Amino acid sequence: MAANAQVLDFEDYVRTRQDALLRSARRLVPDPIDAQDLVQTALARTYPRWQDIADKGLADAYMRRVMINTRTEWWRQRKLEEVPTVDLPEDAVDDCTEQRADRAMLLDALTVLAPKQRQVVLLRHYRQLSTEETAVALGMSVGTVKSTLHRALARLRAELEQNRHVNGYSYSRTEVACAAA
Repeated sequence: MAANAQVLDFEDYVRTRQDALLRSARRLVPDPIDAQDLVQTALARTYPRWQDIADKGLADAYMRRVMINTRTEWWRQRKLEEVPTVDLPEDAVDDCTEQRADRAMLLDALTVLAPKQRQVVLLRHYRQLSTEETAVALGMSVGTVKSTLHRALARLRAELEQNRHVNGYSYSRTEVACAAA
């Protein structure tokens, strides 16, 4: 019967003090879910030792100590995302040089296209108009826009591939295809 009374004493304690315990836990961890986990873990660790607490008036202090110790364990077990190194990495400065070079190369490549091809490419890919909107803007049929765009992109890919070999650009085939598209 004494074990059953102990269980009831512990249950009574939890029922009456759970809000205060949760407030104490919120002071230790900022996340409310982590605070609830902290209280539950502390209660689970305290229950087997409940009979060892002679003065139940000190149960709150005992629980706070268990929560602090548990929080410290969690903090020690965390995974660090930062790895200490001897040499500090250099900060990358994005001065847009590569973007300007790519833009200049594409503008040069556009000069090899016929005026209608250049207009179709610019409206479809730069202004991002649909095929139908491009057809209306240029006074062409949708089929003509599609075929003109196909031929223009094939010509651009060939020009960019040739520039890659002639000028020593280090672009892969995928980058050339993407740049022309």
